[in-house]
Amino acid sequence: MLAGGGPAPPDAPVPGLTLAAAKGLTVRLGGRTVLDGVDLGVAAGEVLALVGPNGAGKSTLLAALAADVAPDEGEVTLAGRPAHAWRAPELAMRRAVLPQMSTLAFPFTVSEVVRMGRAPWARTPAREEDDAAVAEAMEDAEVTAFHDRPFAALSGGERARVALARVLAQRAPLLLLDEPTAALDLRHQELVLRVCRERAARGPGVVVVLHDLGLAAAWADRAAVLDGGRIAADGSPADVLTEELLSAVYQHPVEVLPHPRTGARLVVPRRPGRPAP
Repeated sequence: MLAGGGPAPPDAPVPGLTLAAAKGLTVRLGGRTVLDGVDLGVAAGEVLALVGPNGAGKSTLLAALAADVAPDEGEVTLAGRPAHAWRAPELAMRRAVLPQMSTLAFPFTVSEVVRMGRAPWARTPAREEDDAAVAEAMEDAEVTAFHDRPFAALSGGERARVALARVLAQRAPLLLLDEPTAALDLRHQELVLRVCRERAARGPGVVVVLHDLGLAAAWADRAAVLDGGRIAADGSPADVLTEELLSAVYQHPVEVLPHPRTGARLVVPRRPGRPAP
């Protein structure tokens, strides 16, 4: 605790240091085992993509790492302590969470929504960074141009970027993003993953749930492939995003091809060719 009564802020992330980890993690929801004995960690300075088919357990794993879902078995640690041992204000300083959906019942403006990300630091010396953090986050998410517009008046893609800006403004050592590109066009999908890479390069760790395997291959340092609540593979995208594994996990034939100009890996579903006209 700080002298003023506020929670003690986290230490600056050290590259390679484990920020959050699951060990033997099992979660049951509604009588169904959603995660089954998962072992996974995320380190400072890396972008970890969670991929896999619908119902594989990606969002539940993200929520467990955020300490928003309690394990039925196993353990989740955050910043070296059991996740349940942190109080809510302490958690908010150590991880920032972007859920799939962001809804607000009151007519807040864009800048007000982004500034909500600074709430954990209100009783700490870091509150002096509020204006700079909000401005930087809005610029990174490309929402500065409509800072005074009501959040409710935005398109789905614009809301998604404002929600991302709120998370970025929080400046937590660990970012947990659940499908942040789902509502975005091609340009802004690339923007989000580029921002993830830039943030990781500064020290924080980033865990991002993605359905676009091409984005995971292009931007992530690691990819964990989930299948039926278990980790089917965990490693560099080049090692784990293979035709054989992805075809089996998604139960659909997948091709992994080199880009003709850059050589980067492209992951696409195999489709029947069209007959010649």
